[in-house]
Amino acid sequence: MATFLYKLGRFAFRRRHFVALIWVALLTLAGVGAASAPAAGTTSFSIPGTEAQKAFDLLEQRFPGSSADGATARVVFKAPSGEKMDDPGNKATVKDAVKALGDGSEVTSVTDPFKSHAVSKDGSVAYASVSYKVSGMELKDSSTEALEEAAQDARDAGLDVEVGGDALQATPETGSTEIIGIAVAAIVLVITFGSLIAAGLPLLTAIVGVGIGVSTITALAKALDLGDTTSTLAMMIGLAVGIDYALFVVSRYRAELAEGREREEAAGRAVGTAGSAVVFAGLTVVIALVGLSVVNIPMLTKMGVAAAGTVAIAVVIALTLIPALLGYAGKKVQPAGKKSKLLGGGRASKNEGKPNMGTRWASFIVRRPLAVLLLGVVGLGAAAVPVASLELGLPDDGSQPTSTTQRRAYDALSDGFGPGFNGPLMLVLDAKSSDDPKGAATQVEDTVKDLNDVVSVSPAAFNKAGDTATITVIPDSKPSSVTTEDLVYAIRDAGGDIKADTDANVYVTGTTAMNIDFSQKLNDALVPYLALVVGLAFLLLILVFRSILVPLKAALGFLLSVMAALGAVVAVFQWGWLSGLMGVEETGPIMSMMPIFMVGVVFGLAMDYEVFLVTRMREAYVHGEKPNQAIVTGFKHGARVVTAAAVIMIAVFSGFIGSSESMIKMIGFGLAIAVFFDAFVVRMTIVPAVLALLGKKAWWLPKWLDRVLPNVDVEGEGLRALSEKSDGGGKDEDRELVRV
Repeated sequence: MATFLYKLGRFAFRRRHFVALIWVALLTLAGVGAASAPAAGTTSFSIPGTEAQKAFDLLEQRFPGSSADGATARVVFKAPSGEKMDDPGNKATVKDAVKALGDGSEVTSVTDPFKSHAVSKDGSVAYASVSYKVSGMELKDSSTEALEEAAQDARDAGLDVEVGGDALQATPETGSTEIIGIAVAAIVLVITFGSLIAAGLPLLTAIVGVGIGVSTITALAKALDLGDTTSTLAMMIGLAVGIDYALFVVSRYRAELAEGREREEAAGRAVGTAGSAVVFAGLTVVIALVGLSVVNIPMLTKMGVAAAGTVAIAVVIALTLIPALLGYAGKKVQPAGKKSKLLGGGRASKNEGKPNMGTRWASFIVRRPLAVLLLGVVGLGAAAVPVASLELGLPDDGSQPTSTTQRRAYDALSDGFGPGFNGPLMLVLDAKSSDDPKGAATQVEDTVKDLNDVVSVSPAAFNKAGDTATITVIPDSKPSSVTTEDLVYAIRDAGGDIKADTDANVYVTGTTAMNIDFSQKLNDALVPYLALVVGLAFLLLILVFRSILVPLKAALGFLLSVMAALGAVVAVFQWGWLSGLMGVEETGPIMSMMPIFMVGVVFGLAMDYEVFLVTRMREAYVHGEKPNQAIVTGFKHGARVVTAAAVIMIAVFSGFIGSSESMIKMIGFGLAIAVFFDAFVVRMTIVPAVLALLGKKAWWLPKWLDRVLPNVDVEGEGLRALSEKSDGGGKDEDRELVRV
């Protein structure tokens, strides 16, 4: 592989106009496709194989034309202090609002609070439910404007009015911290390379890669049913790995220049060595993201595949566009150790000849490996303690910022009707096989009324055929509580007795039940997913390092870092530690997909640093250095770059903490803290300590396995022979690559 990538790097350097033109054309094509693509509709959310999904599908079949997936809005009216909603003036205002709400062409129904008994017991709060023919993302502007105008007119008449539901969707805002994250990345690159030009290359190529990836996702969003979160995730991960991969190639290029090689040869060697590490690091990330399909939740699969595609683009850009741009930069990119004149180049360095920080740190660890190992493991173990109290759920309007009308409507309904009113359970009674459907419905109502945590049970509403009914149950607890979850399972357990007595099936669905089933499915898939991803990556790392213990150590270190990161997420978003600093307005259960998502993404990113740092150590060991000396050499050449890469990735992920969307905020924080733990505690502390304790055993591989495994030559041994005949061989290499 190193030989092919070496030729590819030299080809891209020499034929830079051709390579740059291809990437500009791809970026333009993706941009045009995104600009001309139809607007994406609402993202469908399905959980195949769950009871909630079965009930939803049954409703689609038995209640045709009911627009089960149509948008809904709850317009909540609150009377001024000292007044009641049934006061003549307030009642007239609500009547006018209901009439205005029903005038839209996309409206299917509007309920009058005074006819549907939607007034709180104390008379202070009432609500009108509005149903639409189409989903929230497909609503015309005229419909949303009419909804807002009706609410505003009621406000002008003296009532407090808020609107909940998905008809008025809160638009996520990332805030300025995302830009700050990119700015921090730029500063770190300038400090690392000592050159504005060299620092700009990783940023430029990362932006190109993310531009192509996100534009492609936008262009295909309608056809593939991709949501906004998909493009945000792709941008988050693509930007981080894009900068990192380019950083490693440019850094190796400068190191090759410092050894006296010509620029074209240095570009080839940089791609052949660091590029090999980029390929395998990228493969681990892609495996982890694509592996999310194991969960069998379409939304999660699409998110993973889209983000994996952006990572693949980042890898190819690092192997082709970076050497091409290095060709354009020429002498403006200085050898390692030299700075541009603008940043103090030419001055005598005070530390010249002294060991760098990476060398000193590695030497310290090699002298005290056991103490360092114990300290690192105990520290991460302490950070992971909060995981023991992890509670999972999905965000709803109650997790929105208090500045949004959705959140204020949620709070008003909770105050007026109880916390469970925001999470009603829908029971679907399939009585097609029953001799007495109405009798079965009565038994369901009576059974559910006797369960704990039930406030009210509505009468059954049958379809035209009389074989299917819906029953609404209002819990006493809020939607995300453990008590409500227990109620869902209690109803499902009672369904067995009802089936035996009446031959009718009872299913529990609705948003709350869907969220519970979603969390359960993710929990069930976590172990198989972990086994698949870690197993495949373990085999890949055996191929890279030609060792058994090094990949095993890498996997165990990852488990430590991901558990510590999840502990930090629980402490902030569930316990409320530093919640003000992070802008967390509402603590509660951790997003259901967070554990499995962090396992996938963090594993891929963790293996990045493992590959980049340890391949340098293996390279030194293969070239004859003793195990402990190889560790120091690996840190001498790789610690500065790995540190810069980790700081950049942390900065990029931290930029998304400023988002108003709770899911994006949580993902940004979780990934940022996970990279911190993994890069600085695991890879740069625990890993060298373990390798120092293992000595030569770290690189042991059974002879039979050594014979079976193909030699991918990540260390670049095959480049020695090529370098001897590299002069004058450019045209032959070009023709060979063109044929490939």
